[in-house]
Amino acid sequence: MSNDEPPVDSARTTLLDEDWAAVVAGLAIIALVLLGVIPAGLVP
Repeated sequence: MSNDEPPVDSARTTLLDEDWAAVVAGLAIIALVLLGVIPAGLVP
């Protein structure tokens, strides 16, 4: 068998990091809309 595959714990950590990045990006967009930087009509 090959040892090229990453450990399971590493894969889970990567997924969590991606999820938190998406949360932060979403909150940033909401904050920009609330501050009026992005017009509300641009956000569906």
